[in-house]
Amino acid sequence: MSVVWYECKVKYRKTDETGGQKVLTEPYLVDALSYTEAEKRINEEMAAYISEEFKITNIKVANYAEIHPFENADRWFKSKVSLIAYDEESGKERKTSMYMLIQANDVREAFDNTIHVMKNTMGEYSIPAIAESPIMDVFPYFSGEEGETEMLERFNALKASKPERPDEEVVDHMEFETATEE
Repeated sequence: MSVVWYECKVKYRKTDETGGQKVLTEPYLVDALSYTEAEKRINEEMAAYISEEFKITNIKVANYAEIHPFENADRWFKSKVSLIAYDEESGKERKTSMYMLIQANDVREAFDNTIHVMKNTMGEYSIPAIAESPIMDVFPYFSGEEGETEMLERFNALKASKPERPDEEVVDHMEFETATEE
């Protein structure tokens, strides 16, 4: 079964440093089987972070083939990767694009992390675009089965880690790829 990511926009009041309140609408990603489950999951996840009232303003299917958290990174970037294939019948080159959500501190690091993720790809590819994503956080689904507890802890540790030094090499400890159909 493949992973379906839903982008959920959450509207809430936030108190800033000066004590003033402002209304924010921020997008989050949840892994769910349906819109209904996505709404339930985002409500559960946000209740842990927001003590005041909040509202889900929009839920839509996100167009991400893969999500890759990286240690010591604090922002999410949308990487467009074009897979290049040659059509033997027409003799022309065909490109198929997919989008990945990559965690990094800046565009250069996002590019390096995308290259790292794609290093075992057998075919040719290019990276035509990388842009900072407005996504604030990612909430993958873990069923609680044996073995998934460790995966959840590793994912949350990667997400929660703070940047140390920008010149330090980033190592990807975990990859989330779409499951292959059986």
